[in-house]
Amino acid sequence: MSHVFHRSLTQSYPTAVRGDGPYLIDSQGKRYLDASGGAAVSCLGHSDAGVIEAIREQVGTLAYAHTSFFTSEPMEALADFLIERAPQGLESVYFVSGGSEAVEAALKLARQYFVEIGQPQRRHVIARRQSYHGNTLGALAAGGNAWRRQQFQPLLIDVSHVSPCYAYREQRADETPEALGMRLAAELEAEILNLGAENVMAFIAEPVVGATLGAVPAVPGYFKRVREVCDRHGVLLILDEVMCGMGRTGSLFAAEQEGISADLITVAKGLGAGYQPIGATLVSGRIVDAIRQGSGFFQHGHTYIGHATACAAALAVQKTIEERQLLARVSELGAGLRARLQERFGDHPHVGDLRGRGLFQGVELVRERASKEPFDPALKLHAKLKKAAMARGLMCYPMGGTLDGRRGDHILLAPPFILEETHLDELVDKLDAALRSALAEV
Repeated sequence: MSHVFHRSLTQSYPTAVRGDGPYLIDSQGKRYLDASGGAAVSCLGHSDAGVIEAIREQVGTLAYAHTSFFTSEPMEALADFLIERAPQGLESVYFVSGGSEAVEAALKLARQYFVEIGQPQRRHVIARRQSYHGNTLGALAAGGNAWRRQQFQPLLIDVSHVSPCYAYREQRADETPEALGMRLAAELEAEILNLGAENVMAFIAEPVVGATLGAVPAVPGYFKRVREVCDRHGVLLILDEVMCGMGRTGSLFAAEQEGISADLITVAKGLGAGYQPIGATLVSGRIVDAIRQGSGFFQHGHTYIGHATACAAALAVQKTIEERQLLARVSELGAGLRARLQERFGDHPHVGDLRGRGLFQGVELVRERASKEPFDPALKLHAKLKKAAMARGLMCYPMGGTLDGRRGDHILLAPPFILEETHLDELVDKLDAALRSALAEV
């Protein structure tokens, strides 16, 4: 009997013992193609020699130094690397250990910013339904997945949620994608005015929605309009790129493809590619300046922020991606993956939508295509699909509750950037077989 408190206490897990490029290998020698990067994490696969060596070297030199006493060379170098490539206006990086911590830091920075500039009444956060921003209480409150929030609701701060930019289900028959974006931005503005613009501190959104919707990109122009609305009312824009950032969609920051910047951007997952736990909040110059010229101290912190070994690993990951020109490869592989998904599932009677950017692709499953009616959630199609895929040596990321936290099923695909074309064929073949098996059960 295991003494580990596993995520699920009703199932057993194979034991991962080794990584080999895009594969994980269990204790029985079975190989699993990692088509989800775990949870969109392992962008360099599981055995990059250069990153492993960078970690060894850093541990041998300086594993850790608490940031209330020291800075460190890896932390300074990683911050320089990110800011040199970040969208305009971002000037500093606050390092943490993961995505939830990055979002918590962003929310606290937004609040402290307004306290520092003499607007302490600004306290409201606006987010979107069917978003996911993490599992700590502040991040969970910002998230818009009803199922994840439900049992913890009494502990959560009050956050307003507006409609997601989810064209497959939100776009009206007589509406262009651009008109949908305008309508949704107007809904955001109406909520700001409803709360009182002078009381709203931030709007938080994922540029490409990951876990809870399944790689849903915004329609053209939506985020530009959102940026305008936020600026008009003095509201900070927080972009959560924990899952979709760090090259996953084909550019280092997903915001680049929207043609905007943000006041705060959160990143994690692909930042360290799973070789070490790390996340970061990138902060605009005006926020940093307000705190520097005010109290001079961010009232927040964790023991392992700026961890030297984690920063060295992340820097090695990011340099490897750049030196091997893997961002261009993400776009090429993403196009190849989308073409294969379209060929195999484009006319599938139970596939309602294929969407995504780069190596961040989603497949929405439906009981009936014409009506977009989802499967009965009691069937737990997503869970059956995950089990069937693992049996065939494929890791993918099926989720339920796509529509409202309860109804709907989708598959998220976020494989490593190092795949070859043959891996794409293997991925789609195994996914097809797993889907057939799962559908046969329901």
